[in-house]
Amino acid sequence: MNVTIHDTAIVDAGAVIGEGTKVWHWTHVCSGAHIGRNCSLGQNVYIGGKSLIGNNVKIQNNVSVYDSVKLDDDVFCGPSMVFTNVYNPRATVSRKDEYRTTYVKQGATLGANCTIVCGVTIGKYAFIGAGAVIRENVKDYALMAGVPAKQIGWMSEDGERIPLPLEGAGEYTCPKTNVSYILNIDTLARK
Repeated sequence: MNVTIHDTAIVDAGAVIGEGTKVWHWTHVCSGAHIGRNCSLGQNVYIGGKSLIGNNVKIQNNVSVYDSVKLDDDVFCGPSMVFTNVYNPRATVSRKDEYRTTYVKQGATLGANCTIVCGVTIGKYAFIGAGAVIRENVKDYALMAGVPAKQIGWMSEDGERIPLPLEGAGEYTCPKTNVSYILNIDTLARK
């Protein structure tokens, strides 16, 4: 198989890694993990054994993708961003049977140092700003920023801000890609 695994990386037996994927320095991929094709796992990444990672996913340095996290195709995880897996952790209380599922849909970007509290769904092509804290579900194409994060706009599939209000009606065509988007009340969709 055409998979690149750095000498310092640990890939446990039973992990599934797709064609063209690169696993870099000091990364640990646990048994049972499923990683798609053409992914990049940066330095010091941890992939839990019950995580699912799609194709063309980029996971930058110092990111842990714990059990019960699912990343669809084309997701970008910025440097040192954080997933949690227990909602109310305590060192003296075992809650491994209480992991909450986190689902990141196709094309979403999770900016550097953002935190995704477990149990949420991040919509398609959503864009989470650097340092933001996500505690609730995020709509498709939503631009989120702040602590706690609030929606401040919309983003195109190409990663450009869409000049439409958060609510109302409207239409926008991206000049770079010619893809059109329609705003209907408080939901943005591709035309």
